[in-house]
Amino acid sequence: MIHSTAIISKYCEIANDVEIGPYAVIQGKVKIDSGTKIGANAMVGCDSGIVEIGKNNQIGPHSYIGGPPQDISYKGETTKLKIGDNNIFREFVTVNIGTTKQDGVTIIGNNCMFMAYVHIAHDCNIGDRVIIANTTNFAGHVIVHDDVKIGGACNFSQFTRLGKHAYIAGDATINKDILPYTMAQGKYALSRATNRIGLERAGYSKDEINNIHKAIRALLMGGRTLDEALQKINQDCEIDNHIQYLLDFVNSSEKGLARS
Repeated sequence: MIHSTAIISKYCEIANDVEIGPYAVIQGKVKIDSGTKIGANAMVGCDSGIVEIGKNNQIGPHSYIGGPPQDISYKGETTKLKIGDNNIFREFVTVNIGTTKQDGVTIIGNNCMFMAYVHIAHDCNIGDRVIIANTTNFAGHVIVHDDVKIGGACNFSQFTRLGKHAYIAGDATINKDILPYTMAQGKYALSRATNRIGLERAGYSKDEINNIHKAIRALLMGGRTLDEALQKINQDCEIDNHIQYLLDFVNSSEKGLARS
């Protein structure tokens, strides 16, 4: 299952059924679980990093998974990249290990898709079922919650957060936190409306969607201050798990919220 031209580090732990294509390079301390396939000319790991790859991942040709951070303060410290199960990394995707500025680890969840030329920088934390279209770039320390969908050619500045079930339109630039359950667009991007279609596809009930929509309208419409919007949500909405998550996201924002 390993092509004769592949170069494998002596520190690598590989499950018996892993497939590694022609001219792939596995470098440093890398652990690869069962069912994972690594394409031709792909590179995984670096001398200073620890890379853990779960089950049934697909790493496309010419990708570099687990390379060193693109950070001038990085001096070769031992940091990590941890990848879950069932992810797809298409051609020329790059994912960097973490830095000592944070927890020292970049995290990719489960069941994600990274289309061609996507870049995930150091210390990012990507949740489950996230889909990112071609040539989108993440600076360091970006947090993406579950079920986020991102269009092509988007750019994310450091320390921004994306709430779950957010949808980011293509060619957007994000410099503030994107509210959960919303559709965002623009340079710089703002949340524009409730992501009703995404919530329907995710199996949310009509009542749940209407309740979320009421809360999103309070945050985005009417020119309210943030305190006024939160007060209206507490007055008008049922505070279920979805609304509580939204309130917690708003109250924990450090970069500010991308709303008009």
